[in-house]
Amino acid sequence: MESIKKIFKIGNGPSSSHTMGPKFAAEQFAEKNTDADAFKVYLYGSLALTGKGHMTDYIIEKTLSKPVEFIWKNDETLPLHTNGMRFEAYVAGKKTDEWEVYSIGGGEIMDKNSEAGEVHIYPQETMKEILIHLEKEGGTLWEYVLKTEGEELVDYLRKVWETMKDAIHRGLEADGTLPGVLKLRRKAPSYHVKARMQNKFAEDDTFLFAYALAVSEENAAAGKVVTAPTCGSSGILPAVLYLFYKKYDFSEERIIKALAVAGLIGNLIKENASISGAEVGCQGEVGAACSMAAGACTQLLGGTNYQIEYAAASGLEHHLGLTCDPVAGLVQVPCIERNAFGAQRALDAALYAIHSDGRHMIPFDNVVEVMEQTGHDLPSLYKETSLGGLATIGINGRPPK
Repeated sequence: MESIKKIFKIGNGPSSSHTMGPKFAAEQFAEKNTDADAFKVYLYGSLALTGKGHMTDYIIEKTLSKPVEFIWKNDETLPLHTNGMRFEAYVAGKKTDEWEVYSIGGGEIMDKNSEAGEVHIYPQETMKEILIHLEKEGGTLWEYVLKTEGEELVDYLRKVWETMKDAIHRGLEADGTLPGVLKLRRKAPSYHVKARMQNKFAEDDTFLFAYALAVSEENAAAGKVVTAPTCGSSGILPAVLYLFYKKYDFSEERIIKALAVAGLIGNLIKENASISGAEVGCQGEVGAACSMAAGACTQLLGGTNYQIEYAAASGLEHHLGLTCDPVAGLVQVPCIERNAFGAQRALDAALYAIHSDGRHMIPFDNVVEVMEQTGHDLPSLYKETSLGGLATIGINGRPPK
């Protein structure tokens, strides 16, 4: 596995696969073709079907800073991933370079030569292998991460945490309407006000909703967020961590340790399955984020390695089969509310696991395996194409059958 820095990328929303990844690809292609006076960009599969709503063309054209002709290949996919792109550079009308590249989720890009360039730093690649290693050598999951990556990772995780907090702070203060045809009003500020007026029974959940909405609405408005593991699911982990930090006075040192655990869980899901909504549906985004947050929360609550594994398995298991069906191709409905409920489910999974001895029937690694298989079995219209599920209801709904 690669560094967990690959899981926690800092950038602007609304989509890690549809804006952040294409932006990184455009930057690399522009740097290689500084003499080009024009470009053509072919967008395939999910990028073509929901690229308008996800601002794919806008971010590519802005990054290339030259005239760009877009060709939308809605009914075609390239061989390595459904989020395929082909960049072409032109000088005086003559094509001088081309590049086939893929946005594979979480802001990551790859081409046919990418495998050789990956830097694997973790000797173990499954949760089972890691737990066996720690049984033999001793230590916790967060210690395992820092020992593998080095203490310099702490500085990066502090930067990640600061970005997460900033997104929450901005989202709680922002008001008005999100960009796009849905004309969706921001809810985070009102939820935050209501949370401060709630009785103790409802207080935690309402604060959790407010924090998750704050980040998700900032993401929908192209604000700066952290992929955790994607932009579309970026509100879940910060919401859980911020609840413990703000309300229960958990120190930033403990938050950093929880971030390390969350990053490890996300890394395992990415390595052994996928975090791309276009490849496996929303179970790979919100499901993975819930799993990461559940593990992080269990770490904060003093859970054992096995209780953390149980919480992470539960967070993902109970999102199996979740479709990716954004209305109008925007990362708003149902995406924003899914972050709020994903945060709540993560907290529930952690509390459930912490009351157990960590023993359970279906291990985390098997849940990840099933998630990948389920994603491959889902028809393409349920995987970030806006052709199925809730997306077919449309902006104004449709009458019941």
